[in-house]
Amino acid sequence: MNVEFADRVKRLPPYLFAEIEKTMKQKKAQGVDLISLSIGDPDLPPPPFVIAALKKEVANLKNHNYSFSQGEPDFREAIAGWYKKRFRVDLNPDEVIALMGSKEGLANMGRAFVNAGDRVLVPDPSYPVYNNSSTILNDGIPVAMPLLRENGFKPDFDAIHTEKVKMMFLNYPNNPTSATVDKSFLKEAVEFARDNNIILCYDNAYSEVTFDGYKAPSILEIDGAMDVAVEFHSFSKTFNMTGDRIAFAVGNKQLINGLTKIKSQVDSGPPVYIQKVAAQALESYTSSELPDFLKKNNHVYAERRDMLVNCLCSMGFNCEKPKATFYVWLNCKAPSMEFANKLLNVGVVVTPGIGFGAHGENYARIALTQPKERIKEACSRIASAF
Repeated sequence: MNVEFADRVKRLPPYLFAEIEKTMKQKKAQGVDLISLSIGDPDLPPPPFVIAALKKEVANLKNHNYSFSQGEPDFREAIAGWYKKRFRVDLNPDEVIALMGSKEGLANMGRAFVNAGDRVLVPDPSYPVYNNSSTILNDGIPVAMPLLRENGFKPDFDAIHTEKVKMMFLNYPNNPTSATVDKSFLKEAVEFARDNNIILCYDNAYSEVTFDGYKAPSILEIDGAMDVAVEFHSFSKTFNMTGDRIAFAVGNKQLINGLTKIKSQVDSGPPVYIQKVAAQALESYTSSELPDFLKKNNHVYAERRDMLVNCLCSMGFNCEKPKATFYVWLNCKAPSMEFANKLLNVGVVVTPGIGFGAHGENYARIALTQPKERIKEACSRIASAF
């Protein structure tokens, strides 16, 4: 059978990470002990109460029927309750939707609102879903917003041409740069979106992975955000539930309705039992403060961060300690693929910055998702490579 991909698929940029995976398989086949500091998949387990709840809810046969496209009512109520405790933001049930991972929701936002030829503002570097799934696969035109070190890895709104711009993606705490922002920046972003009638998609997946007293805000805390914004959260990073594919979006009612229309045509919502577990996970918050298990997890990441950054600085790299996420964004002072291949040769896997966009060149993203002993060994191998 001779078939061709759709034109929109042909427009996708080369998938750099596939080449890395291919090389990793070759190295493993050769018996190389690889230390992967590449993927953003927590090695820490979900909290015990999540596992206990999962066993209970899976055993309930009533939880194996279809869910609602917008999500189970008790899950959406739990989300609204969490927003009230965590951010002091009031939400109505029709301003909340359940997602099968935030990746799915981000992609379907483009399906709901982006027409062929619409321009979409995408941070560069950034999570590839914004550029690819949300924009190119919906026949939109991605427009890069450079995230530069000299500007704190934040876009310069004054430099953006807004003609035919339909949507904008922002993500803080940021993947891959681990940059953070305060409410003054979010106020600027909301005003820019309102002034130019732009849908603002705010990816807040790393809001709970923070260090050194930093507390990530919600964009919905900003006056006027409900006019233009939808915020995405995931249980993957907060509760270490990456494989359970459960997340949610909240915000402007019209935008949530559009997302619900798409989901009603393409899926039937996350499994009921996962939503019930996720609701109980959110209820582990009793105030705006992090629960004890999250404080412990963040302490583990902070120790790993300190070890890795100190090692890299001792090798002569200019490396700062991030205040959030479990990534270190390293200026590798070389083409990023060349740097990544050099480390692969000593059994250490990192993600070349070019995979996140043109402005990621000469950087590498290093994940803190290995125990301290393995990070220490990785540092030793990196030192040997240089």
